[in-house]
Amino acid sequence: MDVGKLIAVIGDEDTVTGFLLAGVGHRTADATNFLIVKADTKLVEVEEAFTKFSQRDDIGIILITQHVANDIRHVLKDYNQTIPTVLEIPSKEHPYDPEQDYIMQRVNMFLGGQG
Repeated sequence: MDVGKLIAVIGDEDTVTGFLLAGVGHRTADATNFLIVKADTKLVEVEEAFTKFSQRDDIGIILITQHVANDIRHVLKDYNQTIPTVLEIPSKEHPYDPEQDYIMQRVNMFLGGQG
């Protein structure tokens, strides 16, 4: 039986908890598909989680809150895979700004818009 791919989530506690309550969470003995980023979470932990999620065959989409994405923008700019697809999302405390979203900047460039 062919099984679908998972959605990984990286973000603040409220955002990740919301997705977990919606059924997105998946945990095995040695891995999960989410990372809750708190004020004391080290930047290297976020970078490592993104890298691990992006290399897993069972993940099709990585959702990352935009304020966390801004912290690892240097990693995201070097990411060029189609799957897993990386989508930046807003959080309760930080609204979404399409000007900061690298994917939206690339879309605008391809469509001849400014950005």
